[in-house]
Amino acid sequence: MSEARIIDGKAFAADLRERVAEDVKALKADHGVTPGLAVVLVGEDPASQVYVRNKGEQTLAAGMYSETHRLPADVSQDALLALVGKLNADPAIHGILVQFPVPDHLKQADIVAAISPDKDVDGLTVTNAGRLASGLPALTPCTPLGCMMLLKDVLGDLRGKSAVVIGRSNLMGKPMAQMLLAADCTVTIAHSRSVDLPCIVRQADIVVAAVGRAEMVKGDWIKPGAVVIDVGISRFPSRDPVAAAAGKTRLVGDVAFDEVKAVAGAVTPVPGGVGPMTIACLLANTVTAAKRLHGIDA
Repeated sequence: MSEARIIDGKAFAADLRERVAEDVKALKADHGVTPGLAVVLVGEDPASQVYVRNKGEQTLAAGMYSETHRLPADVSQDALLALVGKLNADPAIHGILVQFPVPDHLKQADIVAAISPDKDVDGLTVTNAGRLASGLPALTPCTPLGCMMLLKDVLGDLRGKSAVVIGRSNLMGKPMAQMLLAADCTVTIAHSRSVDLPCIVRQADIVVAAVGRAEMVKGDWIKPGAVVIDVGISRFPSRDPVAAAAGKTRLVGDVAFDEVKAVAGAVTPVPGGVGPMTIACLLANTVTAAKRLHGIDA
């Protein structure tokens, strides 16, 4: 059996951003609407700062309107919620994203609940989760949305496929399972307390690993020819001793990549697989939100 196809999320995301930019151009020309995204960053977390900067740059590159609100780490819950309320009421803003995690004194659930579901481009509100589960139009979390796009690109029709999602988070596992179910897959959600997890995974035509445990999914867990989507990301010292001594690191996913690619039909790498899709799908969600808020077919 030949090695798995390596799914190029970076190339797919670049194409998606181009399509979003065309959508934005058409919205401006035909309706006078410029999709607007507001990102709220609390504190000085370095990784979050890089991520937020990338979001702002890609939003502008797509021809959209971008706002970034940087708040001190000691901002009060009331002040943060007041900003969210202001953005909810701003007609120039169609998408609102509060960058998580936030400092411990802030309540994430209350922050999410304060965001208008129609501007919830992270897809985290109870309303959007309920819409997704009920088969109604919803704004869905960006990472599982990106995973679905990659799966459809590889497989085309997903109907009748057996899918296992490893992980049950509100941001990834649960919405991923709902989207696969909506695509007429037979879906199993597995997690840390699942009995004989390798046996469960081995039955699947589609495996989505989003559990946050480095290289947990081994090659002998995978059904030959299955499509494997690796959402995990962990940082380890470089395999090169000299590079490791200099502080260099490498990124790995939840999947033991070298083992799995020898068995699977297709697999996403880490990095360069699912990761690039997240911001591209955030842009796509913002365009969708803008269309819906202005009564334009999305």
